[in-house]
Amino acid sequence: MADTSTQSIVIDAPPERIAEVIADFARYPEWVAAVKSVEVIEEYEDGYASQVRFALDSGPVSDEYTLQYEYAEDLTRIEWSLVAPSKMQKQQDGSYDITANADGTSTVTYSLAVELAIGMLGMFKRKAEKMIMDTALKELKRRVEAGAPA
Repeated sequence: MADTSTQSIVIDAPPERIAEVIADFARYPEWVAAVKSVEVIEEYEDGYASQVRFALDSGPVSDEYTLQYEYAEDLTRIEWSLVAPSKMQKQQDGSYDITANADGTSTVTYSLAVELAIGMLGMFKRKAEKMIMDTALKELKRRVEAGAPA
């Protein structure tokens, strides 16, 4: 199993708004630079996506993979796992935990564990994970705080 990396950011919005943006997968190509296309393959009865296929291209890294999503009833936790190995990944498990703060902001904690299908030195893998998480959280913060449609 891969090591889990965790990073947090404070976003000036309530948890419901943040969860709304995270769960609107169809709009990811509008605000997530590396995501080229998204296809919701299956949905739960409540309309939330259960399986989502992503096409990713961030220059040196491109991949297509499908994630299985699960949601806490109050949407304060959204977690996922890789359905099947892809050309770049053997395994991926991740989550967003969203906590309301007293001042009206929310803290979003992103946890990610990826086992790559290709060999990579530990220090390079950790640096890549930090960059992926940092970028993901900053893009989420920018999208939510801009008030763009979810």
